[in-house]
Amino acid sequence: MTHDFPVIQLKNVSFTWPGAVEPTLDDVSLSVENTDRIGIMAPNGSGKTTLFHTIMGLCIPDAGTIEVLGKPMKTEKDFEQIRSRVGLLFQDADDQLFSPTVIDDVCFGPLNLGFSPKDALEQARDILDGLGILALENCITHKLSGGQKRLVALAAVMAMKPELLLLDEPTAGLDAGVKTTLVDSLLSLNIPYIVISHEFDFIFAVTHRIFSMEKGRILKDDEVHIHRHEHMHKLGKFPHKHV
Repeated sequence: MTHDFPVIQLKNVSFTWPGAVEPTLDDVSLSVENTDRIGIMAPNGSGKTTLFHTIMGLCIPDAGTIEVLGKPMKTEKDFEQIRSRVGLLFQDADDQLFSPTVIDDVCFGPLNLGFSPKDALEQARDILDGLGILALENCITHKLSGGQKRLVALAAVMAMKPELLLLDEPTAGLDAGVKTTLVDSLLSLNIPYIVISHEFDFIFAVTHRIFSMEKGRILKDDEVHIHRHEHMHKLGKFPHKHV
């Protein structure tokens, strides 16, 4: 589904955790358009995950306004109505998976959206196959590896056919081959998304705008330039530290 309005519009949003001295989000404004694929690279504790949770109404801002998919978000009911349309991948897959088996977890969303059991199963299997993990469909979820859980959580999000994706460290625990599959899957999508990642190559492969965050503020293109260092010296092939 395409939209002729920003899919996310934050204006002067601030949020402070109870008991904290400094705000986790500090006067944040952000506009995400229908064609945007945005990456966020920033240190731990800079506010990235809280930003996602605020967009989804899991953290209620102290100030500012939020619009998601063209609708002002003012009450819990407002957020409830958009949560099935916005796919949030949590940083910890264990926060997202709760069904006994993989296929149960991936079918859960489509069934709640009114899909017939047959259609939900077909959609779930298509998503699992696209991510290369169809063989896991009957596995017990809590016995999977960390990387496998991450892919199942992503499959559960994707099975709901969201109009917008918020992905928090989607490559955590994945090996190189699976990351390549994930890159191909994201690039094949026709929906906007925001990706939080610490992995330089991955985030450059799947996004076309990259922001950073510092002390609860989003640093835009003209404020920060994210780059990696490539250099050589005589000790380059040995483990060493820079001081």
